[in-house]
Amino acid sequence: MSTDAAVTKDLLQTLEDGKDGFAKGAEKLDQDGEATLAGTFRELGAGRGRLADELQSIAAGYGDQIDESGSLAAKAHRGWMAVKDAIAGSDPDGVLDAAEQGEDHAVSEYEKALDADISPEFKAVVERQLAEVRAAHDQVKALRNARR
Repeated sequence: MSTDAAVTKDLLQTLEDGKDGFAKGAEKLDQDGEATLAGTFRELGAGRGRLADELQSIAAGYGDQIDESGSLAAKAHRGWMAVKDAIAGSDPDGVLDAAEQGEDHAVSEYEKALDADISPEFKAVVERQLAEVRAAHDQVKALRNARR
């Protein structure tokens, strides 16, 4: 597997975790009567889906087959996967805290990807996607801070 493919696989797992985490957060926020926040979480989750689709297209262009499933052990330590279970028992503030932790992890994974020996073309995509991930992180953090 090429370095680009390995990094793509890691980022796809992170993006899928974020998409799932935002979906679970939106469900919980809806249950708590926080429809506006739930809508924001759905939009952020959809954004993660778009980023994942872009990476899948790039991988297909390289001829790399990317298996997003990963091992159960790998899933257990990934950022959003680790915090989204906490969302179920949380109030809206707890959901925002968990989301911000997941977003910290996503930013970290993108920064790690930029440190890898990836192709210049792929690096440009990762840098652009990192800017979007950072913007989502900052949005979640601002929402969390506004409630304090």
